[in-house]
Formats: sequence, C-alpha cells, structure tokens
Amino acid sequence: MQNEIKVEFDEFGFARYISDYKTAAQRKQEGKDIRLKFPRETHSEFDLAGDCRDPVSVIKKSSENRIEHLIPIRYGRMAKNFFTFYRGTASLMANDLAETPVSGIRVQACGDCHLSNFGLFATPERNLIFDINDFDETLPAPFEWDVKRLAASFYIAALNNRFADKDCAAASRNCVRAYREAIAKFSLMKVLDVWYSKLDMEKIIASAPDAEAKRNRELIANEARSNVTEYVFPKIAKVQGDRRRIVDQVPLVYHPKNDELVYESLTETIGMYRETLPHERRVLLDRYHIEDIAYKVVGVGSVGTRCGVVLLLAEQNDPLLLQLKEARPSVLEPYAGKSEFSQHGQRIVVGQRLMQSASDMMLGWVTGRKGVDFYIRQLRDMKYSLDIDKLIQKQLSRYAEICGWTLARAHARSGDASTIYGYLGKSDEFDRAVGTFSKAYADQTKHDYKIFVEAIKSGEITAKKGV
Repeated sequence: MQNEIKVEFDEFGFARYISDYKTAAQRKQEGKDIRLKFPRETHSEFDLAGDCRDPVSVIKKSSENRIEHLIPIRYGRMAKNFFTFYRGTASLMANDLAETPVSGIRVQACGDCHLSNFGLFATPERNLIFDINDFDETLPAPFEWDVKRLAASFYIAALNNRFADKDCAAASRNCVRAYREAIAKFSLMKVLDVWYSKLDMEKIIASAPDAEAKRNRELIANEARSNVTEYVFPKIAKVQGDRRRIVDQVPLVYHPKNDELVYESLTETIGMYRETLPHERRVLLDRYHIEDIAYKVVGVGSVGTRCGVVLLLAEQNDPLLLQLKEARPSVLEPYAGKSEFSQHGQRIVVGQRLMQSASDMMLGWVTGRKGVDFYIRQLRDMKYSLDIDKLIQKQLSRYAEICGWTLARAHARSGDASTIYGYLGKSDEFDRAVGTFSKAYADQTKHDYKIFVEAIKSGEITAKKGV
C-alpha cells in the first residue's frame, strides 16, 4: 500500500528513479475499495469453537522449551481469573484470529495487544510517557488483529470486574472508536508529525475530566517517577563479601546453579549486546562493570522463559539495572509469516522502535552461548501499569480511549494511516463489529478458562498458585 521507489539504470550506468507514488487521497480510496472484498461488518464474525479445538494442548505447546520448574507458576498465574488466563493465551488467540476475515492492511503489530501491556515509562530525556510496553510477539500483520485483541481485553477485564454487560460493551467500543478517530487525524498529519506524536503524563493530567481524576493521575505520575533504579537498588541488592549481590526471593528471583560459570559467560554476552547499541550508548555502558546476575520470573505469558536481572555498577552507589529476556518466535509467525530478522531479539527491538514514540536507550539484543536469543533493556525505569482489578467503570472506559489512541499512533508510524482510515471510514460500523466480536471472544475465553481449570483439577497440568 505504501509508496515504493524502484531504480533502473540507463545505457551509461546512471540511475533513474521510478516512483509508484500514490497520494494520501489515492491510498484512502484503496482502503475504501477493500471494503468491497472484506466489508467492515464481517469483523463481527467469530464462532465459538467446538470440541475439535483443545485450548489446553495449545497452552501446553506454548510452554515447550521453557524452564520446567517455572511452568506451574505460569499456569497458577493464568488460573487466577479469566482475565489473567486471557493474558497468558496470546498463542491461542493468534490461532483464532487467523480464522477471521482479514483486510490485508498490514502494520507492525504488537502481537499481544491487551490492556495490561500498556503503561508509563521514562524517555531518555526523563519525560514520563504512556505507550505500549511489551513487544515479545511483534511482527508485521493485519492491523485489525491488534485492535481485536485490545478491544476484547477491555470486554474481558470489565466482565472480570463484574461490570454490567452494557458497560463491558461500552469499554470495548470506546477503545475501537478512539482508535478509528485517531487514525483519521493521523492520516491528515505530516509524516514527521506522526512520528513526533506522543502521549506524555502532563497531557494525560491536563485532559482529566474532573478534579478527582486529576488527583488520581498526579498520584500515578508520582508513583511512576519514584520507580527508578536509585529507589529499587537498595531493596534488591546487598553487600556480600567484596561485591554487591542481588537478593534472592525464591522462586521469583534466584541465582542460577554454577553461578560463577554463568557470571563468566555473562561478560561475553554483555560484550556482544554492546555491539548492537549506538556508539554513544556503548561509551555509556563502558562506564559500568558487571556485578551480579539473577533469574527473575516476570508477567504471566512470559513465565518460564529465560529472564534475568543484571546488576552493573560504576561506583558502589551508582548502579545500572538491566533486564535480559528470552526472545522466542512470535505467536503470529504461523499465520502472518516469518520475520525478516532471524534473530528474535532484533525482531523485538526493531518492532519496539517502530511502534513506540520513544524507546529505552539501552535497548539491544544478543544470542547466548546455547543459541538462545535475548533482548536487553533497563529494569523499572519509571515503569508503571494500572491495577486493572481496581478500576471502576468510568475509569476503565477512559483508559480504553487512551489505549485506542496509543495503538492508532503506533500503527500510523509503521503502516499507512490513510489506507486504514479509508477502510474504517467515519461511521461506527467497524466499532460495532469489533464490539460484537469482543463479546463473542469473551464467551470463548470463559469457555476455555473453564476447560483449563478442569485440567488443573484433574491433574492433567500442574499449577502453583499464589506466586
């Protein structure tokens, strides 16, 4: 859909550039034309899967090649309620989305676009911004897959919070409406202005609809700003002998066996990671030396993958905390095609930089000694995510609008906003269709969750709860 530049050479060897340039109006019309083949109302289609679809087998497959003793923790976190179950089943939904109508309009997709994968974090300039913050599954894919997973997550979260059906539907549709309206605005903006667009905390506070909301947002901002290395470091590290050590919190934070061998290979790993950073960031990294590493259990869907915390020091009280996280193939690959990047850490880093308005300045990738791909970023640099369980109806609906806008901005950076806008149009037809899909998928999730819980009770799978 986007403009391409082709090069031909004349008889003298001089390059002649041929552009199949299309105006925004032409690309918008192409989006409209796609409606004829894939009408917007078809996005409501989703049939409850029958007995031929076994969610437990899909979940088990997604646990292959994970750290064995951590898998029960993953299942225990998924079993907490059907919203946490939804968070842990990106592979299951990818399979389901592949069976739904597809527009063919591709963007850099998040791949696991649910409402808990959005939050606050610090830019390199130390500004606090709101954006998508998890890209483990990122891959070029149809734009509507992200929209449907996000909208369904709002319906499921609202249902899990015991909201009335109309309020669940309102949260889901508010998300899609905000996405559609934002895409319309981005389609009219200059390309650089789209890339400069961001949602910082000052804007979020200023846009608060009332005094109570403003106070709540200011409290969130203060809490996020306190969640930095200087605050976290004294809590997670202590002096042991002649060096600082990360404090074990078994089973969630622990040191590996053959600690010294791991530490030795880490020096090599960090050296290779260093080469993926821009030159000025290498200079910064070189100010630090490696002090310690520990495994760390994170999230819901990521539990069991190889994740670690690396402690580096410039001086005794001048730390840098890095998170080293395993990069596995995207759950979208079987349906959207393989990434152009064979190194999955690089796939994640490139996707993150494409979609985020600002990314962690220490973001890089590396392949470990055993051939495992990783990506690396700072740990807890003003990171903050909302506690969804505590949100009331109006708060969740407002949050849905913020997430919808944010996803639209991410898609406008990597995809073509004019084509997407041409497809979506000005009416609420797409909103209503995805709202209907969200309700149907919520029913599917409850059905799958029940089967999952029964598998735990029967002993087919083992879950460790409360961890």
